Amino acid sequence: MPSLREFDWSDLPPALLEFWTERHLCTLSTLDRHGAPHGVPVGAVLDLEERCAWIITSGGSQKATNLRRDPRLSVTQVDGARWSSIAGTAEVLDDAASVARACERYATRYRTPRENAERVALRITVERFLGSAGVLARPE
Repeated sequence: MPSLREFDWSDLPPALLEFWTERHLCTLSTLDRHGAPHGVPVGAVLDLEERCAWIITSGGSQKATNLRRDPRLSVTQVDGARWSSIAGTAEVLDDAASVARACERYATRYRTPRENAERVALRITVERFLGSAGVLARPE
């Protein structure tokens, strides 16, 4: 499977960038308190300027609870034979600037999110991208 561990945010493969801007739901996988996987559907967006990815959720959600305890995660999206995953860690942020940035980025891929006074932003530090050959060509 093709993988990008060392990458420059300003020079990501065009097919990868395109795939992460198309409207696809993703699956976020975190670890529960027993170490078992916890997978849920989410909207996830890349932020090239901030060199991260974002997910928005309620502060009391299980995914936010899991990430406060153990920040490791993966985010995967699939469209037929095309797929891509992000592996990394996340911070759960509740400051107004981070939540606003995450909502702004979310709106570019999905829609303007509804109001949610309990909203937090999951700021993902991307350690690597994985993907199908059609999204992330194998290095030569």
